[in-house]
Amino acid sequence: MTSTAVRLTALRRVHRDVTALDGVDLDLPSGSFTAVMGPSGSGKSTLLQCAAGLDRPTSGRVEIDGTDLGGLSERRLTLLRRDRIGFVFQSFNLLPSLTAAQNVALPLRLAGRRPSRAAVREALTQVGLEGRAGHRPGQLSGGQQQRVALARALITRPAVLFGDEPTGALDTVTSREVLTLLRAMVDREGQTVVMVTHDPVATAFADRVVLLVDGRIAGELTTPTAGQVASHLAGLETARSSGPETARCPDPETARC
Repeated sequence: MTSTAVRLTALRRVHRDVTALDGVDLDLPSGSFTAVMGPSGSGKSTLLQCAAGLDRPTSGRVEIDGTDLGGLSERRLTLLRRDRIGFVFQSFNLLPSLTAAQNVALPLRLAGRRPSRAAVREALTQVGLEGRAGHRPGQLSGGQQQRVALARALITRPAVLFGDEPTGALDTVTSREVLTLLRAMVDREGQTVVMVTHDPVATAFADRVVLLVDGRIAGELTTPTAGQVASHLAGLETARSSGPETARCPDPETARC
């Protein structure tokens, strides 16, 4: 039986008077690749931040690898994020004065652990950069820098890898290379990946696309094509302008609501 890597139950997040998430229920299986899409302001980033323990929900429950984040102190939550959760963002966030190997080793050093050369080499090999260990970020292309960021996120062997627009700063060819790498990590290593993106082409690499509108799940697609995702997203935008109830499910025949 496939275990659940991430479970969100009745998740609600209110910022001042704005409801960013409104009762989200979502289970993400271990070893799966899930993309989250929706119109601007739909709550995608808030969903990712709450699911990853970067932000606490107003109400509801978040579980990562069987652990309820709501019951953790700030210190224990920090330790869980460090040890069990990986992050990749649109900006690479590499330290320019450190080599690729040193950037990859940084999470372990910050945790007070001595990273082995073998572990760092394995992480760089996993992302196809075994020959770039001694290069600094300024000597690497954008795609290579994002690969270093991926290796850094994977060095702790996280239960879940979260990506917030991880290919947003890359050109089309490099973006496809990084997405292919993420897909391979899921297929070969059983890595769980959750990615927020605005790019329908990126979602075609995922097993499942969750569609979010006004803080609610409006539907989902399984192994979709980029064209299907683009069509549904356009439908959501149109339905959203017509009224909140319509926006929940623009095409009940093909999107599960």
